[in-house]
Amino acid sequence: MALTKAQKTKQIDSIKEKVSQQKSVIFVDFAKVPSKDMFSLRKSLKEAGCNLKIAKKTLVRIAFGQSGISFWNKIKAVIPGQLALVFGIKDEIAPARISNQFGKTHENFKILGGIFENRFIGKEKVLELASIPPRNELLGRLVGSIYGPVTGFVRVLDKIRENKIQK
Repeated sequence: MALTKAQKTKQIDSIKEKVSQQKSVIFVDFAKVPSKDMFSLRKSLKEAGCNLKIAKKTLVRIAFGQSGISFWNKIKAVIPGQLALVFGIKDEIAPARISNQFGKTHENFKILGGIFENRFIGKEKVLELASIPPRNELLGRLVGSIYGPVTGFVRVLDKIRENKIQK
């Protein structure tokens, strides 16, 4: 069904708004993915502070042009079919991670590339980003690595104290 000019303008404005808020964008091809599965994807993205937007490529091109994103030719080269944009609003890595997990269970869902730190990145780089653990896990590892030597030192001192008491 063809969109009216007002609907197109509304979609362009919506895309521009999301682009201005985003920390990263992942481009995905969702052809032949059942709509109920797309709803579950939207729900998991929303819980992670991300957003999924399905739009026509022409409208995305116009919105990107008006937002100052100048590398549409690189993006257009990797987009063969239908296009969905996964915006990372709160977390830069979450869209890649969630899209990758969803793509593993749905063979028709394909990651095409993305925008990270205002640069276009290919599919391989998006998959590398997807392998980075969540922020809380990284912070836990950092605390563990800082706390480990201190714990070992305290145990050594405790053993020395026990040995002195026994003598």
